[in-house]
Amino acid sequence: MDYIKAFITGGLICVIGQILIDKTNLTSARILVLFVTLGVVLTGLGIYEPIVEFGGAGATVPLPGFGYALAKGAIKGVKEKGILGAFSGGVMATAGGIAAAIVFGYLTAVLFDPKSKN
Repeated sequence: MDYIKAFITGGLICVIGQILIDKTNLTSARILVLFVTLGVVLTGLGIYEPIVEFGGAGATVPLPGFGYALAKGAIKGVKEKGILGAFSGGVMATAGGIAAAIVFGYLTAVLFDPKSKN
């Protein structure tokens, strides 16, 4: 049942993204920023936590999940270190994912010889 919940949650996030792509003039980069920011805002308002509890990886793996991790890290950082934790907590909470993205992006570029679209 957890797999089905994750599939439904992640699928709904993707459907929202696809609707934004099809029905608006927003660029992919703006939709990316919107989703991450929405994840932060919804976490701050206490709305995203129940979505994560229901959807598990379906809610934490897509872009709003990155915003969720940033916000949770910042909240934890503030509790532990005060106002400086607001700046360092989010980065510390997401450092593993950021490092993995850089390493795997580099390996992909080395292995597949990317070219520009032009």
